[in-house]
Amino acid sequence: MESAGEAARALFAWGANSYGQLGLGHKEDVLLPQTLKDFSCKHQNIKSITGGGGHSAIITGAGELFVCGQNKEGQLGLNHTDDVLCLTLCPVLSSLCVIQVACGWDFTIILTRNGQVLSCGSNSFGQLGVPQTSGGSLIPLKIESLTEKVVNVAAGLRHALAATEGGMVFQWGTGMASRANRVSHGKMIPAFLTAKEPCKVTGLEDVKVKSVTASSYHSVSLTDDGELYVWGSNKHGQLVSKEAFLLEPQKIDAHFFSDEKIGAVWSGWTHIVAQTGGSCFSWGWNEHGMCGDGTEENVYAPKPITALGSAKPFLIGCGAGHSMVLYQTPG
Repeated sequence: MESAGEAARALFAWGANSYGQLGLGHKEDVLLPQTLKDFSCKHQNIKSITGGGGHSAIITGAGELFVCGQNKEGQLGLNHTDDVLCLTLCPVLSSLCVIQVACGWDFTIILTRNGQVLSCGSNSFGQLGVPQTSGGSLIPLKIESLTEKVVNVAAGLRHALAATEGGMVFQWGTGMASRANRVSHGKMIPAFLTAKEPCKVTGLEDVKVKSVTASSYHSVSLTDDGELYVWGSNKHGQLVSKEAFLLEPQKIDAHFFSDEKIGAVWSGWTHIVAQTGGSCFSWGWNEHGMCGDGTEENVYAPKPITALGSAKPFLIGCGAGHSMVLYQTPG
């Protein structure tokens, strides 16, 4: 979730804290927001906050990466495997300017200002994209095969994505492969679903992608023209298709969004939220009401979140089973 800026002077955290992922210095769950007293925004202009299976990461305006939480697989990039209870600077990246971080279940993908991508943590499914190591890594390793400048990255449960300056999308990590095999019925499975290093996603040759997002078992890309392409598991209707699994990207028709262009998109574990010029749409798994339509029934096509009224959303975040929207009321 991006920070709007310099006015913020305190960082709060709450929820599950089994590994110290809240950065509060202990491992007790927290039911009400608490301030991180040891990490004051007064001195650190926070640009982004994100979380993974049990770890958290923050990027400052200076391009520094601070991490905390679960570190069993080295996903914090600190060259050890001890859990970290307070936000700690990742010193290995001190000479680089980090502009984006994506946290998977037990791994981390890091994008620098010069367009390089690094990764650390578990590599059990090839999700680090670094064939030079068969195991995981305790420090961020550069993904050498991504030779074109990368502008956006995403991390799913056990796979990762990168969008390049030229509009191409690369995927790696085999986390989606088993589901693809079960539903392929003898069809050829695209190489990018079984790749352990970045592999070009086929089916996007005629579009220019500007951003990507990933979930547990599906992927989403947003083009310069404001169109959404999706692929992977459709178990909960999150891909707006009759197919159980989409082996290659498929465009979601614009009429689902009232023919408006999509400005940004976010993905939870099994649901998606998209933002147009003045509306929020959500669809997919809805057991906990994360689609915001007042029910707990799955939503099989993009549906406006009418409860927001005429409010204009400008910042959205999705978790495994929840959604958050920051918006500006009219007037």
